[in-house]
Amino acid sequence: MYDWANSVYSLVITTAVFPIYYESVTKNIDGSNIVSFFGWELPNTALYSYALSFSFLFTAFLLPFLTGMADYGGKKKMFLKIFAYMGSVACVSLFFFDGQNIEFGILMTIVASIGFSGSLVFYNAFLPEIVTSDRFDRVSARGYSFGYFGSVLLLIFNLVMIQMPHLFGLSEGTIPARISFLLVGVWWAGFSQIPFKILPEIVHNKKGTGNIFIKGYAEILKVYKSLEELPNLKRYLVSFFFYNAGVQAVMYLATLFGSVELKLETSALILIVIIIQIVGIGGSYLFARISEAKGNVFSLVSMLMIWVGVCFTAYLVQTEFQFYALAFVVGLVMGGIQALSRATYTKLIPVNSIDHASYFSFYDITFNISIVMGTFAYGIIDHITGSMRNSALALAFFFIIGLATLLVVKLPSLKKS
Repeated sequence: MYDWANSVYSLVITTAVFPIYYESVTKNIDGSNIVSFFGWELPNTALYSYALSFSFLFTAFLLPFLTGMADYGGKKKMFLKIFAYMGSVACVSLFFFDGQNIEFGILMTIVASIGFSGSLVFYNAFLPEIVTSDRFDRVSARGYSFGYFGSVLLLIFNLVMIQMPHLFGLSEGTIPARISFLLVGVWWAGFSQIPFKILPEIVHNKKGTGNIFIKGYAEILKVYKSLEELPNLKRYLVSFFFYNAGVQAVMYLATLFGSVELKLETSALILIVIIIQIVGIGGSYLFARISEAKGNVFSLVSMLMIWVGVCFTAYLVQTEFQFYALAFVVGLVMGGIQALSRATYTKLIPVNSIDHASYFSFYDITFNISIVMGTFAYGIIDHITGSMRNSALALAFFFIIGLATLLVVKLPSLKKS
């Protein structure tokens, strides 16, 4: 149910409605997109990219600290509540963002992102506390499906409200979109009460005494040092770092691309997001089957080659229909690559070296910093060249580097997951 609660943030705020709203309300009367942020003048799309980069960079540095508290200090539910409420309140606050107070809007965007990412650390840490190991996959999959259906349900409601405000007694303009941000915060905090009520408040110290504020960082350092003795894991992490930078930049900035470069209407952009979400589920199953038949590396290499093609196609795309077709392909490889990346990483983790939780914390840090790399590169190229098409083309190099590195990775088993 926490997946059901928080996934509306991921879909409505980071992917669908807010980026489109942000781009429209920060555009100047003369049609230019230059904004002033604390006296710094830059394109609105570049500013949004930088804000995302900062939020994920901050979270990456915060992750070991949070992991140390979750693993060694207990009180997971208390910290889960703190970050969930931080994120939901920030979403509610976006109701008051009208484009004139851009510093406030960017700040609330950053706080919401940190609340979302921070809460996931403690949410994920609950799994081994509440179910036995034979049910990990089943419960995790159920959470994913709950999150998907819940977020799409609220997104569709918001889309109807934005496109037909008169049905809700609302006037045309920005109010429907702003109400959708408020609903995200209310939905997130409201449905979170279910896990908050049912989850146990586990207060214990599983791994001995010591300074819980530095234990997480110490474990991450151990994992980093161990990579010298694990060349395949090291190569895979380098590959993952680069190609995930491209994947996440596309996911977070695709709607802005459609709005700015193709001048698509809000309804068309949100339909594209829904296409990516729905096709993504099918893509994850498709490439899982390919992985079972041909191996993880073969499946990942196939997707990375498609991703390179996506970047070059994005540079050339001109029509709404072409963008729909591109969105279908993106959804296909988006779901597949996210599902398979973590499974491949799991196969490369040594069984008896260091606690698996430490390895996954290192993986999460790599994930977040790669997002910083992708979104920042996207933003700065847009800033310098004045075209998001150039940014999309540049992402191809992230996928090419990831592909080249992946080709030298050897898995213990390539036949069965």
